[in-house]
Amino acid sequence: MRNTRNQSSTSEFILLGLPIRPEDQGLYSALFLVTYLTTVLGNLLIILLIRLDSHLHTPMYFFLSHLAFTDISFSSVTAPKMLMNMLTHSQSISYAGCISQVYFFLFFADLDSFLLTSMAYDRYVAICHPLHYTRIMSQSVCILLVIASWFLSFAGALVHTVLLARLSFFRGNTLHHFFCDLSALIKLSSSDTSINELVILIVGSLVITVPFICILVSYGHIGATILRTPSIKGICKALSTCGSHLSVVSLYYGAIIGLYFVPSSNNTNDKDVIVAVLYTMVTPMLNPFIYSLRNRDMKGALWNMLAKATFSM
Repeated sequence: MRNTRNQSSTSEFILLGLPIRPEDQGLYSALFLVTYLTTVLGNLLIILLIRLDSHLHTPMYFFLSHLAFTDISFSSVTAPKMLMNMLTHSQSISYAGCISQVYFFLFFADLDSFLLTSMAYDRYVAICHPLHYTRIMSQSVCILLVIASWFLSFAGALVHTVLLARLSFFRGNTLHHFFCDLSALIKLSSSDTSINELVILIVGSLVITVPFICILVSYGHIGATILRTPSIKGICKALSTCGSHLSVVSLYYGAIIGLYFVPSSNNTNDKDVIVAVLYTMVTPMLNPFIYSLRNRDMKGALWNMLAKATFSM
């Protein structure tokens, strides 16, 4: 007897892409190519600066280098395939490619969330417990936080992907998206998806809601500490150390809240696609600018590197 799984699985999916007119495809593909290249080069620059400048060998920049790598990887999961489809006017993606894209998308999205939480904890310790900062945020603790972030992200993405691979797709293979989105695939499935939806609720709470609450609690303590000893110097120090991170957190969770928690009366698919572009391509591109323009240490490291490169010529 033939396996039902083999009979019910489609060999490929059709990605309808972005809700733009065919005549505008060239313009938008050029725009997204520039966005993607800026994301890669900007985040690589951050990693390079942190690697080369000894003044940036601190816990905050250790986490930032991992966040920059995650942003490159996160954007690379969807952008190259989307650009390829736009340039070649192809809309197909293989079943294996689609499942792989779901896994890596979830993995790096979760990793982003955990790293932002680790950075918030680092800022909490730096401002609320400055005298014990070196002891609390030791090298071993920082490495442990990163390893835990990678492991939890791997486990969360794997659970979703394994459950997704068990589903059948009798209804069709057309996705109203520019990448293989988990929720879109579940809506398309002809199988019972109640377990998938339950796991999304549970795991989503663990990897998105809980970290977000932890970040809010961390900044609540930071705000309370500043208010207890209000001074212009203290406020400026808090803004200089926390401003960049708060901006990135606002962009990341703002897009997620806009996508999953703000109701849409019509054009739901179009709204989902547009917001997905925001957090898969725009936010990773903005992060390097936020950290370089709002951070004195990063600007100093950049000028030092440029000065050395100029004098060595």
